[in-house]
Amino acid sequence: MSDGLLFCLHLRLGSVSLIFSGRWACLFLDFRFYLPLKTIQAKKETATIRGEVVPFQTKMTQAAQMLIAIAEHFSTAPILTVTDSWFGNNGLWKPVYKAIGSRFNILSRLRCNNVLYDRPEKRKPKQRGRNKKYGQRLRSATDMAKKVQQKARSYTVNLYGKQREVRAYSRVVMLKTLKRPVQVVWVFRRTQWIALFTTDLSLSVTQIIEYYGARWKIESGFKELKQDIGSQKSQCRNAQAVTNHLNFCMMATTLTWIYADRLKTDPERRHKVKGRASFAFSDIRRIIAEAALDPDFERVCPKYSSSPVNSVVAVLLRMVP
Repeated sequence: MSDGLLFCLHLRLGSVSLIFSGRWACLFLDFRFYLPLKTIQAKKETATIRGEVVPFQTKMTQAAQMLIAIAEHFSTAPILTVTDSWFGNNGLWKPVYKAIGSRFNILSRLRCNNVLYDRPEKRKPKQRGRNKKYGQRLRSATDMAKKVQQKARSYTVNLYGKQREVRAYSRVVMLKTLKRPVQVVWVFRRTQWIALFTTDLSLSVTQIIEYYGARWKIESGFKELKQDIGSQKSQCRNAQAVTNHLNFCMMATTLTWIYADRLKTDPERRHKVKGRASFAFSDIRRIIAEAALDPDFERVCPKYSSSPVNSVVAVLLRMVP
């Protein structure tokens, strides 16, 4: 988003940003370890930090805490959180909206059995009784999909690195799970369909589809974090050491993509893969390694004997917008 922040949520919270033309990347910002209640009640070693047993928290509570903490840091930016259908309900919406306010919005997948309602009619003059919260009961998301499929229009969207043609239909309805109006977009494929919804009524159909498609980059980010950076190969046994190791791995992943964002041209893909023309995460790592071996690199990151005023970390952090 050009004027705000787009977050993807999977118990690791990351800001999804455009890198080069049409390329999304996940910049990790925060994470939480989820421990089952039985593990905490058994006071196992994995549930203790510095000799104290950690309190139990649900995944929804952990997700809300991460979003609120990030929102306090970016105190003025509008925040759009993209989640799967498990997080797309009042359990996440209510606590975060209460803490952040109107600059918080959510975009998620609508469950097929969700019942939709029309917006309430405007109150007539001298009409008795309370204002209606919901209008006429519509059908479920599945039934509505069958009804509106013939009304769907064609849209050109940037999805998974390519310009694609999709057929979609949009309508603003009331959703009881969030107790507010939402914009629902039905996206139709040849034999399948999905329904997306967002509390941000100002988003276009194209933006809703592209932002939800960008959610997949957090899954790719897990692969980059675990395999390319090596977060899963930690030899640490202490809980605090494991946390520190993961924090450094997340920082390394984020700084690598920030470095890629500052390159003037797209890197060339080293290992060619059929159907994939864009560069890989490993290609950026290779460019950074080659730059570090260059003799002029000492001007950016001086030797230990000299005064490390302009260290490589300071230079990379200055590149962060």
